[in-house]
Amino acid sequence: MPSPLRGITSHRSQPLGGEWAMASCAPGAVEDVAGLDAANLTWTGCSGPMTAAAALREAGTWSLDGVARRFDAEDWWVRTRFAYEPSTGEGESWLCFDGLATIADVWLNGAPLLSVEGMFTAHACPVNAQLRAENELVMRFHALDAALAVKRPRPRWRVPMLEVQQYRWFRTTLLGRTPGWSPPVAAVGPWRGIRLEQRQQFDVEQVALRAYGTGALDIAVSLRALDATAVTMATLVVRRAAYRYQAPIVVSVDGALHWQRVMLPDVALWWPHTHGEPALYDVSVELLTDRGDTITLDLGRVGFRTLEVRRGHGDFEVVVNGVSIFCRGACWTPLDVVSFEASDRQLDEAFEQLVDAGLNMVRVGGTMIYESDAFLDRCDARGVLLWQDLMFANMDYPEDDAAFVDRVRVEVGQQLQRLAGRPSVAVICGNGEVEQQAAMWGAARERWSPPLFHQLLPVLVEAVLPGVAYWPSSAHGGDFPHQGDVGTTSYFGVGAYLRPLEDARRAAIRFATECLAFANIPPAATLAALPGGAPRVRDAVWRARAPRDRGASWDFDDVRDHYFALVYGMAAASLCASDESRYLELSREVPGEVMRRTIGEWRRQGSVTRGALVWFLRDLWPGAGWGIVDASGRPKAAWYHLRRACAPVAVHISDEGGNGLALHVVNDAADTLHATLELAMWRDGEINLGRATQHITVPGRGGIERNAVALLDAFHDLSYAYRFGPPPQDLVSLRLVAPDGSLIASAHHFIGAIPVARDADIGLSARAHRADDGAWLLTVATRRVALHVQSTIPGYRCSDEHFHLVPGEERTLRLMPSAMPSAMPSAMPSAMPVEGTVSALNTTAAIPIGVE
Repeated sequence: MPSPLRGITSHRSQPLGGEWAMASCAPGAVEDVAGLDAANLTWTGCSGPMTAAAALREAGTWSLDGVARRFDAEDWWVRTRFAYEPSTGEGESWLCFDGLATIADVWLNGAPLLSVEGMFTAHACPVNAQLRAENELVMRFHALDAALAVKRPRPRWRVPMLEVQQYRWFRTTLLGRTPGWSPPVAAVGPWRGIRLEQRQQFDVEQVALRAYGTGALDIAVSLRALDATAVTMATLVVRRAAYRYQAPIVVSVDGALHWQRVMLPDVALWWPHTHGEPALYDVSVELLTDRGDTITLDLGRVGFRTLEVRRGHGDFEVVVNGVSIFCRGACWTPLDVVSFEASDRQLDEAFEQLVDAGLNMVRVGGTMIYESDAFLDRCDARGVLLWQDLMFANMDYPEDDAAFVDRVRVEVGQQLQRLAGRPSVAVICGNGEVEQQAAMWGAARERWSPPLFHQLLPVLVEAVLPGVAYWPSSAHGGDFPHQGDVGTTSYFGVGAYLRPLEDARRAAIRFATECLAFANIPPAATLAALPGGAPRVRDAVWRARAPRDRGASWDFDDVRDHYFALVYGMAAASLCASDESRYLELSREVPGEVMRRTIGEWRRQGSVTRGALVWFLRDLWPGAGWGIVDASGRPKAAWYHLRRACAPVAVHISDEGGNGLALHVVNDAADTLHATLELAMWRDGEINLGRATQHITVPGRGGIERNAVALLDAFHDLSYAYRFGPPPQDLVSLRLVAPDGSLIASAHHFIGAIPVARDADIGLSARAHRADDGAWLLTVATRRVALHVQSTIPGYRCSDEHFHLVPGEERTLRLMPSAMPSAMPSAMPSAMPVEGTVSALNTTAAIPIGVE
């Protein structure tokens, strides 16, 4: 069952093997296992327990690119046969089901074993009496559509993104059931692992583990003896590299290790990766028995840190180890929306992209699933804070139904136990947008705060995770739930609501639990892999995958096109009609430009904003989705823009009107930053109107703000606020340079729209050469301003893309094999030749890369 326990040496646990098969039938056509063989169903073999969609995909009979199938409309049967060899000695055998979606019955060797009414609850069944040398396990997953058709009380408000309002009665994910923003693939079947556990000597009934502050560790273990063995001594062992600490634990006469607090000396603190090292400690308990055996309980890893959420005066501020953290990140989506499974490599790549982009928080929203322990492990190890919604979203849940509430208690209790001791856990949130939905769709004010989220769940959280911040809803606070300047909100002012970029400051957002949603166009290779090849913009395939609010007359392509005009000063529709290829090139950059400017605004010293989580990190399926990374794991242009805005050390330029341009430097690192600001003014892409430098000192985990004119010897209308004739410059560039002359960060401010008119020759050049460690380096330079520089090198990925170069500037970048994520160790040499081109959006020609 879910707990901090990772393993016990006296137990043997293994995934259930054998032959697996799946079949579907009309709802109720086969009522129980007795009638299964006579039903003459068509069975599809599969390699293990998995969702119905994953099994059909594995067999090659269905895919997201083919005809949509309503998996909720059918009953699905799963069966497997497996051998069993009992362990020697006394003990117990258990079948453990980590997730069955959604209403299911289970039989073992023809006898009923389990009935399930929710996908988010794990189940463990003792099976000593039922097991044989050869066994058959059969599961029936009931058609959810049939269950939805049963007449029940109507909700008190509607949820427009759902076709069926009565999903509220069933504990299942909304993914695949939300037309317009998730693929049409509902989760049905065993979506998490099934394993056979053989438990010897002791059963561990409960483990509680809590790490506090600068070295306090609380632990309790409840044991049940399976034979006459008794524990005579218990020792807590904590390790990290050369650090090892052990302490005796008192064992009571009933064999339990009751709550005890141990104070560890000289521990390293856990930090978000942007602010320090996420130090972790391995924890185990060694039990010595009266037989002389040593049994080890592996309790996983913990981190020591203080974390509080300050909420006074309408604020929502995450403070770690006494330091205020600007939480920038993204809303997580399953890496495979069909199976909900992700390999270690896929998770590693996704977290490399999170960390490399400077993102230090991820939100698992209430419309998704509870993610795996492997996901949680990476949050801890990579220093990524977790905002965890409980799996409730938007709907009017039947909190007055006792059976429903009982299921919720079990589900939430199990999920909270999985989070115990994890330093990455920052916020447990009751739901995603329930309060906002109620308010927006006309429910009375007293309905905006359902007791389920304001009374029941906070008590459960405090009981299992004392001291962890609980927040009732992702949009909460103020006179109405989605008020941006109090508490938390889903902020789409800049975005879906088409507000000007200045709204990011005017709205005084405190914490955006989701924001900056755009239809981000993926790389050309992703579009080419769509059914029938790269679709034309707005054709049937493109539109079918364009994210939209169900029933709305617009989609998020329209949102991107609105800001296209703001960024480039031209109409998107006109360009698309005349030159679709050029439209796609420019459109890829638009969301990133908006994100970079907005995040930069929110990170400045004078901002009241404490956090911003982009909606989404990754697309659910190929197309122009919300993700800043496409469904195959390729970063989109927006990822690179966001990476510059969210870097631990970053610079930003803001237009302060008549007060000129403000230069902002942020330093999240612990050490004081000594560097130089280099300011330059440019006209017509080539003419330099002046330069200035200033040496600066930025405190660790702090920032500074300077007026740009303070670097100059005379007044310059850098923001073009006074308009004495035409603007003297059209671009102001800022570089932050280290004492050794290397570039730390850069920013660019354009007067008006970005001038992307193409020139035949801007003097762009590129050459590849070997570094001392054997890796390939790419050096790019330009004579004139080069906008959104990109490389195309088969077999390689460049360490940076979509950046600007000013005249005379030179950037040296690393090349990595394209099969690796951009943040993997870049010193890996490659014998593959470098052949490719470099281009910019304001030139007509791609420049061949020279090789030295």
